[in-house]
Amino acid sequence: MKVLVGPAPLTPREVVAVARHGAAVELTSDALEALARARVAIEALAEAETPSYGVSTGFGALATRHIAPELRAQLQKSLVRSHAAGAGPEVEEEVVRALMLLRLHTLATGHTGVRPETAATMAAMLNARITPVVHEYGSLGCSGDLAPLSACALALMGEGQVRVDGVLQPAADALAKAGITPVELREKEGLALINGTDGMLGMLLLALEDLRDLLDVADITAAMTIEALLATDRVFAPDLHALRPHPGQQVSAARLTRILRDSPIVASHRGPDCNRVQDAYSLRCTPQVHGAARDTADYCGIVAGRELASAVDNPVVLDDGRVESNGNFHGAPVAYALDFLAIPIADVASISERRTDRMLDVHRSHGLPAFLADDPGVDSGHMIAQYTQAAIVSELKRLANPASVDSIPSSAMQEDHVSMGWSAARKLRRSVDGLRKVLAVELLTAARALDLRQPLLPAPATAAAVAALRVHVEGPGPDRHLAPEIAAAEELILSGTLLAVVQKEIA
Repeated sequence: MKVLVGPAPLTPREVVAVARHGAAVELTSDALEALARARVAIEALAEAETPSYGVSTGFGALATRHIAPELRAQLQKSLVRSHAAGAGPEVEEEVVRALMLLRLHTLATGHTGVRPETAATMAAMLNARITPVVHEYGSLGCSGDLAPLSACALALMGEGQVRVDGVLQPAADALAKAGITPVELREKEGLALINGTDGMLGMLLLALEDLRDLLDVADITAAMTIEALLATDRVFAPDLHALRPHPGQQVSAARLTRILRDSPIVASHRGPDCNRVQDAYSLRCTPQVHGAARDTADYCGIVAGRELASAVDNPVVLDDGRVESNGNFHGAPVAYALDFLAIPIADVASISERRTDRMLDVHRSHGLPAFLADDPGVDSGHMIAQYTQAAIVSELKRLANPASVDSIPSSAMQEDHVSMGWSAARKLRRSVDGLRKVLAVELLTAARALDLRQPLLPAPATAAAVAALRVHVEGPGPDRHLAPEIAAAEELILSGTLLAVVQKEIA
């Protein structure tokens, strides 16, 4: 797959393809024309006697200084070098690639004023799988993701460090091996390369990609638990959910119905003799919680779509050739979405943990052995697996606290209100990872509980989920080392195998 990068917005699928799967990129002819046209406006300002921000002045609180023509190339280099001031652990390769692609798209809109060859060099780096080293800390989510983007711009100049196939090396060496000539920055180019919301947007798009699959997985693990606890599927009927027409709720309810279709376990206690009047909220209200999470993800996807259609820089080159300062680099719109998404992630994990706990409690599990242990007292079963869930859920609740309500003034009070969107994005990635682990424990526990319900059998879809897990994890028996089994269940989710085998049954 090759992703064409031009003035038109990229799609989330294209961003994921380049960031996560290494798809190649190519600048379109429209992009090259737009780049050349905007560059004319910047060069006219460079020759003018009147100072122009970012072209012939300093930056931020130093914007009042007029820079002499012979120092302007040095100005751009100094900007990038000084702003590549990140610290902490390295950021993941897929995040850096998303960051670079999204900045490349903004360059390709023709609103930044960089030269076509500068954009082409960034595209060549992506295609050569040269990944600049970007550090965890350094962005306040305002005036762009400055330190992360500066690390990428530094590599474009042939400075700093990069990774190629995971191997750390000087950027100059990696560019030389790939036959890429480092960029000699000209007026405005350093500023244009670092002034965007690309890091936080890239992480939002990657999180949405993961979360949509995880919400489908959550419906699967919930259905398995509903069977294991002898709960009813009648509460998922479409006429009930039509009374409260939230779209995500209706999707989850319909999925639960399909997953539980033809379940002998559910059929075994359906009828007038059933004494189960109402199931616990963690079972009965699954569509309401999972559905609200879906709706939140859809809203955040709308925000991401708007940002994908944006050209974020300061100053910008307008279509009529004017170059104007603006505040579009402020990350608030994306930061709020990133923070918002962490809330339902924490809640979906919380309801999963509650369902798991019910299967382990002999007073609420309707005939299952205590903690699903082979010999309760001698064996602990899945007791501590639920502790692990609880620890993660507690962490997810902390991660759901918003980063975007914080602001630390910088640049001598010129940048006196910032979004902290990068921080919101970083904690969201940890939230997504935590949810996957919580669902893995529910999958592991529900599969064990369903095996213990034999000779009653689960639905074809949930039986397929159990069978897929049993390829890697043995069925009920005496206590075993549980951590590798949790990891195996998580990998089954991460690989997409669990979704695939269930989807085949419910399609």
